[in-house]
Amino acid sequence: MVHTTSLPVVDLGDDPATLRARLRDVAHEVGFFLLTGHGVPAELTERVLTEARRLFALPQAEKDAVAMVRSPHFRGYTRLGGELTGGTVDWREQIDIGPERVPLADPSEPYLRLQGPNQWPSALPELPGVIAEWDAALADVGRTLLRHWAASLGAPEDVFDAAFAETPATLIKIVRYPAQADSPQGVGAHRDAGALTLLLAEPGSRGLQVRDVTGDWIDVDPLPGAFIVNIGEMLEIASGGYLRATEHRVALSTRERISVPYFFNPRLDARLPVLTLPAELADRARGVTADPSNEEIFAVYGRNAWKSRLRAHPDVAAAHGYA
Repeated sequence: MVHTTSLPVVDLGDDPATLRARLRDVAHEVGFFLLTGHGVPAELTERVLTEARRLFALPQAEKDAVAMVRSPHFRGYTRLGGELTGGTVDWREQIDIGPERVPLADPSEPYLRLQGPNQWPSALPELPGVIAEWDAALADVGRTLLRHWAASLGAPEDVFDAAFAETPATLIKIVRYPAQADSPQGVGAHRDAGALTLLLAEPGSRGLQVRDVTGDWIDVDPLPGAFIVNIGEMLEIASGGYLRATEHRVALSTRERISVPYFFNPRLDARLPVLTLPAELADRARGVTADPSNEEIFAVYGRNAWKSRLRAHPDVAAAHGYA
């Protein structure tokens, strides 16, 4: 069953005591919320959306020139129907962008192959600069949220900082969902593998659905100027299940939709510290819930990310000998 309801709204500009209590409660009960007062300039948001529209307006050949299958680091463009969730085709096109880094010559773990350069369409020379600004702005928001969550759970507010130091493995997707398609699945039901996600969705667009505690699906309407925020599996592990990594999906609608999810993730080799919760919170912690695909959830972020990439992009894995 699918029904519509409003997600909780959290104002990052509230006083710290009010903000921390609110963040703790909504992340425990829902795992999704709308974030206002974040300070990201509206002008930057509009530039990101403008570049996204230019990207998807390019001729197919120019997009295919930076196809993800060319990248051993799972970076680049994916055509409609080119990604899987739960073994079923997702009907969207997108580009995956990560931190611009030199690949490791002899990685000691397979997941370290995720480090490397991006692929940029030559017709969009401004895109790398805009994305670099976006990454910096949203990383600040992500760090702020993590510090407030840590304090709200009785830990030092900098307890997660070391895991995100120097080389965090952030990921940005620029996504277009078509208005009409052969498949009703924009993205299948899943949970995010990292720490937290900040989603920019076009105002007035619909499609995101969140599973509530009863098992029903909730349609999420964007709030102008707000990010849609959700918890990932790493924070569920770190909080002993007190914070909830909520299953979600995207259904196609009668309107084309652009969204830009920003995944704030720690270093590939990092594991978030598992917090010792105050007794009154520990009694309400659920423990870590099972992955919807019934696969193991790893404490080291890179192992979780590698698992996710292999199952979502088997063509890339096969092209580079990872399968």
